[in-house]
Amino acid sequence: MTEPFVPAQDPDDLVPVSVRLGTVVPPEDPEDWTRPLTWVAAIGMLAAPALALAWYGIAAPLDGTRALTGTWAVALTLAVGAAAAGGTQLGRLRAVTGTLGAALLAALLVVAAGAVSAGERQLGSASPTLAHSMAAALAGLAGAVAGAALGGLAAGTLARLPRGIAAAALGALVTALVLPSLFGR
Repeated sequence: MTEPFVPAQDPDDLVPVSVRLGTVVPPEDPEDWTRPLTWVAAIGMLAAPALALAWYGIAAPLDGTRALTGTWAVALTLAVGAAAAGGTQLGRLRAVTGTLGAALLAALLVVAAGAVSAGERQLGSASPTLAHSMAAALAGLAGAVAGAALGGLAAGTLARLPRGIAAAALGALVTALVLPSLFGR
């Protein structure tokens, strides 16, 4: 008698669906949120928008012509948070898509925070909150793209933590190089 065919189990199936950001879905069950990697991915995606909302709520910028400390903080948080979210993923493709997906969501929410916090509508120029949100989102996305490339290349060779740290460092460096050019300096 021959044994029935049993397909080999994919090692990625052992990771909860909510952590595999290639297909973003809510957790399958409440126990899913007890896993630390799920929280790292969620915080990585939502840290920059939360920081932007806090900044605009406490002391909204009055000038949109130069990068402020808050702009730097939001942009760097976006790039580092996306790298952290991508660092939770297994496999090259999932690491890249996890990083880029987290960065795109964070950038969209940062711009939305700037638009909601804009207050008065101006003709001919953007409000300072929207200008800072756009600059932080673009610089953070540039850093996340670089971090995603490095994270994807290192996914097969480095463990999650060193890969995430390397991707975050490269993302922060690229963000720091791009942000000043967005304000013409």
